[in-house]
Amino acid sequence: MTRTILDIHILQTVPPSNLNRDDTGSPKSATYGGVRRSRVSSQAWKRATRKAFDELLDTSELGIRTKKVAEEIAGRVQALDSSLERAVALELAAVVIEAATGLKVAVPKRKSKEDEEAAAESPYLMFLSERQFSALAALAAEGGKGGDVKALKEFLKDRANKQRAKQAADTEHSIDIALFGRMVADSADLNVDASVQVAHALSVHAVEVESDYYTAVDDKNTAAEPGAGMIGTVDFNSATLYRYAAVDVNRLHENLGIGGNDKKRPVDATRRAVTAFLEGFIASLPTGKINTFGNQTLPAAVIVKVRSRRPVSYVGAFEQPVRMGEDGGYLQSACEQLATFVPDLEDRYGLAGNDQGWVLRVGSETDSLSGLGDEVNLSRLLTAVGDTVVARLAPKKAAAGDEGNAAETRA
Repeated sequence: MTRTILDIHILQTVPPSNLNRDDTGSPKSATYGGVRRSRVSSQAWKRATRKAFDELLDTSELGIRTKKVAEEIAGRVQALDSSLERAVALELAAVVIEAATGLKVAVPKRKSKEDEEAAAESPYLMFLSERQFSALAALAAEGGKGGDVKALKEFLKDRANKQRAKQAADTEHSIDIALFGRMVADSADLNVDASVQVAHALSVHAVEVESDYYTAVDDKNTAAEPGAGMIGTVDFNSATLYRYAAVDVNRLHENLGIGGNDKKRPVDATRRAVTAFLEGFIASLPTGKINTFGNQTLPAAVIVKVRSRRPVSYVGAFEQPVRMGEDGGYLQSACEQLATFVPDLEDRYGLAGNDQGWVLRVGSETDSLSGLGDEVNLSRLLTAVGDTVVARLAPKKAAAGDEGNAAETRA
C-alpha cells in the first residue's frame, strides 16, 4: 500500500504580539542556529486548530477532553431516563466509565464531600468522542435501568457486557482524537497514536523581547487626583515564523476505522478530517494577549507536499538566520532562502518530481516560491488535497466503480 503523508510548511509574519507566553509572562523562545528565536509551542497551535474545528466540522465528529467525564455521561443518562436524579445518574456514570476504561472517578479533595453540587472527576483529562459518551450513557441506562447501581455492576461483570463497554470507548473515534491521539493511563489498549505531528513555530531570524509600559486611569478620579490608577508592563516581540506540521493520512484513516473493518473506514471521513486540519492549521491563531495586540494575520505563504515515505521539514533552510532586507523586512529573504534550499534538498535525496505539491502565496515578496508547486488559492488547495487523499486511499475502490459503470453501460 502506498503511504500518504502531507507536509505543511507555512511562513507567517506576526506584528508585536505575545501569542504564547512562558511562566514569567514573556513570549516563549528557543535557540536555533546559535541565536534566540521567537517560539510558539506546538500545543498552543494544536489547541487553536482544535478550536477552529468548531466552525469546520459538525459537533458529532468532535470529541470532548475533560476531567468531568462522569458529569458528561450523567447528563446523557438523564436525557435517556428523565426520572433519574442527578446523584443517581452520576453513580451510574462512574460505574460504566470505570468498566470501560479502568478509570476511577472521585470528588476532588479541594471540594467538600458534603457539597451536593460537587461531582466526581477523573484524575486526568479524558478524551472521548461525542459518540463514545453517548454509547457509554446508553449502556449505563440499559444495565442500571431505573437507577439501580447494583444491577449495573452485575450487568458489567458479564464478560460480553464489559467488552461492550470497552468497545464503546474504543470505536467511533472523533476526528480530533484520530488526528491528535489519546492516552489512557489506566488502559493502554485504549490509547490512540496521533496521526499528526506539529512542530514548534520558530522565527526565521533572531528576535529580542521588548516591553510595553502602560498605565490605566481611574474613571472616578477627580481633578485633584492626578496620576494613574494602575501601572504595568507587558512583554512582546514581532517575528516572521516558520510553521510546520505533518499528517500521516494512512494512520488517520486507521484511527477513524471501526473494529478493523475496512468497509467501515469511509474515505469521505478521512477527507473531511484532512481538509479540516489543513484549513484549521493554516488559518488559526493562538489567542494569547490577542485583545491587547490585535495581531490578526494570515500566512503569507503555504507549501503543501505529498510524500510516500516519511515527513520532511524545511526548517533547515533557516538554521542560518535570515538577514533583514535592504528596505527592511524578513519575508522576501526568507522566501528566497527557502526557494534555494528546497530544490537542493529534494534533488539530493531523490524527492524531486516524485511527489505532488501546491503553493498558496500572497504578495510579490513570495514570488521566489512559485516554482515549488502548483499555485492555488485556499479553496483550490483544499479541493486538490482532498481529491489526492481519496485517490491514494481508495484506488482499487475507484477502479472497481469504473468497471461496474462500464458493465452497466454494456448491459
